[in-house]
Amino acid sequence: MSVQDDLTAVERSLDALVQAVGKLQTRIGGGLDVRRVRSDTDHLRESLALLKQGLAGAPPGRPDKAEDEMVPIPDTPYNAALWTDAEDEGLGAKDRHAP
Repeated sequence: MSVQDDLTAVERSLDALVQAVGKLQTRIGGGLDVRRVRSDTDHLRESLALLKQGLAGAPPGRPDKAEDEMVPIPDTPYNAALWTDAEDEGLGAKDRHAP
């Protein structure tokens, strides 16, 4: 069996595991333990993609992510209520004074 065959077998097994975890989640709900197992299967999938990438000689990085997603930041000011009772770093609150 070649390395590629082994990787394909692992992918199939992982797909079956993800499907079984999905069925389990629908039966018993999405409690903390099930979410943890779901997260673990996601990590296994990411690790397998990294392994395949490394074996293919590709540079390390995030699998299946060609570019970083652009996030627009609005020019409008934030709501001042967000900063109520906030202290400026190192300056203290408005009613206190530096020594």
